[in-house]
Amino acid sequence: MQKITTFLWFNDQAEQAATFYTSLFAGSRIVEVRRGPGGGVMVVTFELAGQRYMALNGGPQYTLNEAVSLYVDCETQEEIDELWATFMEGGEESRCGWLKDRWGLSWQIVPRRLPELLGHPDPAAAERVMKAMLGMQKLDLRALEEAAAEA
Repeated sequence: MQKITTFLWFNDQAEQAATFYTSLFAGSRIVEVRRGPGGGVMVVTFELAGQRYMALNGGPQYTLNEAVSLYVDCETQEEIDELWATFMEGGEESRCGWLKDRWGLSWQIVPRRLPELLGHPDPAAAERVMKAMLGMQKLDLRALEEAAAEA
């Protein structure tokens, strides 16, 4: 068992959110659904790509916000495109690869190469990548690589 588990507060759709999230990532599953008084779902424990999370149906008094986001390391543009499109069903896009899903959970959908491009040994290339990224909503790996390669 992992020592620290991210705990997410939902109004009343923890099970639906966990089911949706586990459908998107290999190595994911619902671990346990605990019911509260009256038989309704209270807490859902689930794993995303082997990382454990808990989701609570806690009611409307607290809502998810951008102060916490889940960072998804994407190998290809196709993976970025697919996840972006799926999360945008009922979601809301932001800038620089960030979006909120239909429940308000913030995600960063990021190409694996981005840290390398932002840390380019040529400071001018790194600056061009940063400028390109700041102008994007969904990140475009090819455009970021082209920004780094410009002479």
